[in-house]
Amino acid sequence: MRTRLSNSDVIALTAFRQALHRAPEVSGAEAGTARAVVAELMKSRPDRLLTGLGGHGVAAIWEGAEPGPTVLIRCELDALPILETGTVAHRSDVPGKAHLCGHDGHMAIVAGVARGLARQKPRRGRAVLLFQPAEEDGSGAAAVIADPAFAQIRPDLALSLHNYPGLALGQAVVRPGPANCASRGIRIRLTGRTAHAAQPETGLSPGPALAQLIARLPGLGKGGPVTDPAFSLVTVTHARLGEPAFGIAPAEAELWATLRTQTDAGMAALVAATEAAVAEAAERLGTSLLYHDIFTACTNAPEAVAVLRAALAAEAIPEGDTEVPMRASEDFGRFGALAPAAMLLLGAGEASPSLHNSDYDFPDSLIPVGAALFLRCLADQLG
Repeated sequence: MRTRLSNSDVIALTAFRQALHRAPEVSGAEAGTARAVVAELMKSRPDRLLTGLGGHGVAAIWEGAEPGPTVLIRCELDALPILETGTVAHRSDVPGKAHLCGHDGHMAIVAGVARGLARQKPRRGRAVLLFQPAEEDGSGAAAVIADPAFAQIRPDLALSLHNYPGLALGQAVVRPGPANCASRGIRIRLTGRTAHAAQPETGLSPGPALAQLIARLPGLGKGGPVTDPAFSLVTVTHARLGEPAFGIAPAEAELWATLRTQTDAGMAALVAATEAAVAEAAERLGTSLLYHDIFTACTNAPEAVAVLRAALAAEAIPEGDTEVPMRASEDFGRFGALAPAAMLLLGAGEASPSLHNSDYDFPDSLIPVGAALFLRCLADQLG
């Protein structure tokens, strides 16, 4: 199996990417995006098409005539709840929501792979193209895997890529071992008792505990280079105390923070330290702790890395150099618990705005590069 995208393919896929960019949908709300993906995939005549996976997930399947492995290539459906400030002609039409992580581009790349498969199916095994929902909040991969229909596409090898600002345009980085940090959000609620502002001693304010935790939690992170297995980071992201009033001493406070570690074992230790700090600071207060956006660490399997590196060499895609693992998290790591898996970083340009910046936009020139990479991987594995 070997095919390349034509110029007309690239033009069509660029238009598809820019249409997705205009109509962003956030995690769990990607119904319109999924419909657009299905319409695009139907042009490539997959043997089977699964919808509603783990929410709005879509999977297209091409079957080979001979027995062989199932190779899954995954991209993401969701955008971010951020106001876009860029001035591109295809900027978001939805106030407060935008594709500022490049998932629109990842979808266009994988749609390009579908076009290649339409022209030449795998000789053996199965090629599965998965458009996963809800990556940004960490819930999507787990939901897809828990879906009973996932048994139909359970992979023997899983591959993905992520565009990477700061790395030269079109260069690639993929290494075995840690690829993305584990992270989770912690939401701390502190409850005391209100009082008149003239008699604060008659109440129980959570203010001192809140102030102590704002100062103390970041110090629980060890910092250091992300390449160190002991790397950890705590970032306070939001705080609230009482009501906006002058006559009332507060009874309630809330603090949000993000915990980040290179390893899952490190996360368990950081969670324990954080919970101990909360218990100490809020000894006389009521407390509740809720965890959100839980991402496990993402680790690249050596055998999956070898598949990607062989494809890079065959397609003459240059390998660059950047620090890995990424501090940012990715729920693709959950597929690595099922099969050898690897995520490749594809350079979006050294001068590109960073991921999640309000003026970020995916470089359309990466669409044929990413599609060629994955088509080569499928050709090597499935014939």
